[in-house]
Amino acid sequence: MTVRRTSVLITGLALLAACGGGGGASDGAARTPSAAGFPVTLENCGRTVTVDQPPRRAVSLDQGSTEILLSLGLADRIAGTATWTDPVMKGLEKDEAAVDRIAENRPSYERVLDEEPDFVTASFESTLGKGGVASRAQFDELGVPSYLSPADCSGKDNSGGGDGARTEPLTMDAVYGEVRDLAAVFGVPERGEKLVADLRARIAKATAGIKASDTTLLYWFANAEAPYMAGCCGAPGVITGELGARNVLHDTHEEWPQVSWETVADRNPDVLVIGDLTRRSQTAESAAKKIEFLENDPVTRTMDAVRHKRYVLLSGQAMNPTIRTVEGVERVAAGLRSFGLAR
Repeated sequence: MTVRRTSVLITGLALLAACGGGGGASDGAARTPSAAGFPVTLENCGRTVTVDQPPRRAVSLDQGSTEILLSLGLADRIAGTATWTDPVMKGLEKDEAAVDRIAENRPSYERVLDEEPDFVTASFESTLGKGGVASRAQFDELGVPSYLSPADCSGKDNSGGGDGARTEPLTMDAVYGEVRDLAAVFGVPERGEKLVADLRARIAKATAGIKASDTTLLYWFANAEAPYMAGCCGAPGVITGELGARNVLHDTHEEWPQVSWETVADRNPDVLVIGDLTRRSQTAESAAKKIEFLENDPVTRTMDAVRHKRYVLLSGQAMNPTIRTVEGVERVAAGLRSFGLAR
């Protein structure tokens, strides 16, 4: 997009906000009488968000938030999506293909504005915040409401480096709250309730009768030289807790600390849960590359999990606080049963 077009768009949006539109870039939406149940006002990550009309041109800046919208049947309301680590979850392929992917990773602020959004949502503050695509204040200035997943702000401190640290353990309630919030914003609350009920039922089915209190797990997301492993209390903590197992890094509250292989080998987990990513921003992204490393490195190849090939492969999204964390519960539960580690 040219500099001139960006300037015109920003000016137009600012004028719309000043005239009381408050709904984003669409003049038509500003003049349309409020839909039933609108405006919707939410308290979200320390900000009050008001949406005057169901969004028609939403931009979802992370795969996790996009998959929620797609699961709610809102593909026709998404103007653009970005920041993907994995193929879309099963069953959503056709809907996802109809949505414009404006960037594989983080798009520029100008690229987002090019879609003339009337609502912006994201899974992570690192995407929608300082150092990311843009701050929420920048979208506020244009009259574009924004929403950040509660899983990345409630009980979490993002002020330090890395991926932040948990001050309180994550629960699935944060994810369910995001589903309900987005369903309300788009005027489809009943779809949100159905999706939450379905997710709860899947967890109940996956964990029925499972007892894995004697089993230790380690979650490896990415990077071979300085691996990112899951701390106690993020999405892997939800998976571990649902199964009654134990994370060998239970003593760190960092979301994804970088841990030496010597520390990992010393703690010697029973099972390695491995992120199988399709992006290419770190070393050893795919599960195949990770397993190749584990079975050839002199430090890791003697670990029990490696010698017995006790690997559970998960999508990156299943290891993040998203609706696919449920997929993580299902797959790890199945893996523990297949290894004979769940009574």
